[in-house]
Amino acid sequence: MLLSRFKYHRPTDLSSAHEILARYGDDATVYAGGTELLLALKARVLRYEHLIDLKRIPELNVLRVEGDWLVVGSLVTHHRLATDMVVDQAIPSYSALSKNIANIRVRVAGTLGGNLCFAEPHADPPALLSAIGATVTLSGTDGIRSVPVGEFIEGEFTTVRREDELLTEIRIPVTGPDESFCYKSFGHLERPAVGVAAGCIKRDGTTAYRIWIGSIGDHPLRVAPVEAALAGVPAKALMDVLPQVTKDAASGLPAHDDLHGSADYKRHLAAILMRRAVLEAAGHQREIRNG
Repeated sequence: MLLSRFKYHRPTDLSSAHEILARYGDDATVYAGGTELLLALKARVLRYEHLIDLKRIPELNVLRVEGDWLVVGSLVTHHRLATDMVVDQAIPSYSALSKNIANIRVRVAGTLGGNLCFAEPHADPPALLSAIGATVTLSGTDGIRSVPVGEFIEGEFTTVRREDELLTEIRIPVTGPDESFCYKSFGHLERPAVGVAAGCIKRDGTTAYRIWIGSIGDHPLRVAPVEAALAGVPAKALMDVLPQVTKDAASGLPAHDDLHGSADYKRHLAAILMRRAVLEAAGHQREIRNG
């Protein structure tokens, strides 16, 4: 199906983009890679009178380490994140995730900023970014604000970004020597049916875990009961606890039947992937092979 007619804008700075957004309001939207938006426009699921192309705004295409943060401009593509050595050294878990997003066409054109703003539930990045503690920077007419990725996506195709705001950058904490993160996903299509991110953080003689699940619901979910159950458990005793607590936690997840599988199937996957992600983050390779 052909696109509906629209007026095309190509601002070269943020102030111009904000001005266009303010002028046309609900009749305008922004895009970068367009891998999600253009499909929705062609299907007539969405319709806008004005399309604002952000690709000519240089400050949105930065990728650098700034102190303890990797700063990712909203125009940086998945392919660049997958192949840049700076990312691989700073946050190896996210570099590995980027290598497996969808297909090469999507990775080359699609951007991390666009992925987060579109808020398609079956997406890989949000769960791992939430577990690592990443934030997004939003720039609007009232100024700039920072929002944790875990709070940015409110529901299916819905975020806390206001209509006058642009997502300008994603800030991801650099993984320290006492931290390890892992992302596990499974699906028979190019999008995951379920994705699980786990972090293992060792500080002051204690070990804590962070566990987030993506794709199973309409936004990333933190699995606090499993985190609490693992608190204080020695690394060698993880397999004494994990099977039951992950099964119990998965049974209450808000899954539903869709083309990615039944609700029961997704909960079963979530339990398995939680166990494997935690074990890999903790460095237990033998148990992963046997589990």
